[in-house]
Amino acid sequence: MNKNITIDNYLDNHYIHKSNWLRASVLGANDGIISISSLAIGIATASDAREPIILATVAGLVAGALSMSAGEYVSVSSQTDIEKADIEREKIELKEMPEEELKLLAQIYEQRGLKKETAMQVAIELTENDALGAHVRDELGINEISQANPLQAAFASGAAFTAGGISPLIVVLLAPVKGMEYWLYGFTIIFLIILGATSAKTGGSNVSKAIMRITIWGTIAMVLSALVGYLFGVKV
Repeated sequence: MNKNITIDNYLDNHYIHKSNWLRASVLGANDGIISISSLAIGIATASDAREPIILATVAGLVAGALSMSAGEYVSVSSQTDIEKADIEREKIELKEMPEEELKLLAQIYEQRGLKKETAMQVAIELTENDALGAHVRDELGINEISQANPLQAAFASGAAFTAGGISPLIVVLLAPVKGMEYWLYGFTIIFLIILGATSAKTGGSNVSKAIMRITIWGTIAMVLSALVGYLFGVKV
């Protein structure tokens, strides 16, 4: 075993510290591919011209990217506000009732498997070192990994949606109008397979399971969109 190993080196061998930006990126790219492809397929099944399909695809791409960014920013900001409020509340509790907070911290460690005496000793030492940090981490469950940056999440989602949505737009621009829905479906499945494999590799998870999950739901979305176009049967 390497005696010179550090915490940073140890974390480099794990993937949980990538979870926030990876989740936002995969969600954005997946939504961009599926929603724009589904929109284009729905229009393609009801149109004999390329222009309406392009217009709908571009409009959906712009609106979707902005919506993803705004939604992710608001969502993560709300989470951050709650975390900050809890931390401020914890500061007050540590100031007004330090003994009760110390006992609570010791109980947490005891519930995790430490003996009562050991749990109290750990709680005392951590409190002396950084009382607020110990309570924020072990009582509230907030740490560097779980905390997300609103701007980072918003940018990751918007950029990923745009990157994902551009791929079906390229198909719309290049594929024959007749039977375009089939071209879109085929290439979208390929795009989803690439996304699923890439995200699984990056996150260190099962590649086959990720590909199956993402392609099944993508297929359902596109089939339903095509069905809507066929049902209306309006040729533009």
